Amino acid sequence: MKPIYEQIILITGSTDGIGKLTALQLAKQNAHVLIHGRNKEKTTNVVNELKSVSGNKNIAGFVADFSSLAEVRYLAEEVLTKYPALDVLINNAGAGMSDPSLSKDGYELRFAVNYLAPFLLTSLLLPVLRNAASSRIVNVSSAGQYPVNFDDIMFEKDFDAVKAYRQSKLALIMFTIDLAELLKDENITVNSLHPGTYLNTNMVRSSNIAPWGEPESGAEAEVFLAVSKSLDGVTGKYFNVKTEAKALAQAYDEQARKRLWELSLQLTNLK
Repeated sequence: MKPIYEQIILITGSTDGIGKLTALQLAKQNAHVLIHGRNKEKTTNVVNELKSVSGNKNIAGFVADFSSLAEVRYLAEEVLTKYPALDVLINNAGAGMSDPSLSKDGYELRFAVNYLAPFLLTSLLLPVLRNAASSRIVNVSSAGQYPVNFDDIMFEKDFDAVKAYRQSKLALIMFTIDLAELLKDENITVNSLHPGTYLNTNMVRSSNIAPWGEPESGAEAEVFLAVSKSLDGVTGKYFNVKTEAKALAQAYDEQARKRLWELSLQLTNLK
């Protein structure tokens, strides 16, 4: 990869928590950092804050609500218009267990925000990732995984926010494996990670869970996957923080992944 100070890095969900800390760490290393949030005022404030704290003026903000696939498409169009190449995409944005049940498109919210949105955004940004190659895609998943239930993928029959969250995170790992295979000859790597268990973030606290650790460690793990030279050429892997690990068994089921991919194309209206 290019030196970090020459890289353009987009981090979704980076106005708070681990995403914001990841953006700060990369900004301090003089990367050109693209911030994403769903609130315009907050996003602007975070961009200004990071510029001030890091001394790096190459920080820009983008706004999109990932519960709307139309807004995800708009975000992709903005990035494609403004940047001819993208070195790293970190799909960090996520909906937690205490968030509402449905997205703006009527899908189960966690499946929409944690999986369909990054599936769509990544697919649409492949042209600029190809232009930057070697480039990296980092998908922020979780050690808390649950098998994708194709008979009730939106939990319409028996809603369970915890299982829905965990299902969305396994789906993201399944996408990682397939996309890595698809891009293996294009000098683009795709990996996923669990950034840490119950770190002290708004998402964890709003779920009434006592934090087990601080979010800085999760940010360090995201930065590691995004820019560490030790991961050059490493693709299709799942990491528990910084250590390669095994995901839930369904992630390695080719037929399940194929079924999920085809469903995802349908739900996002991608060809």
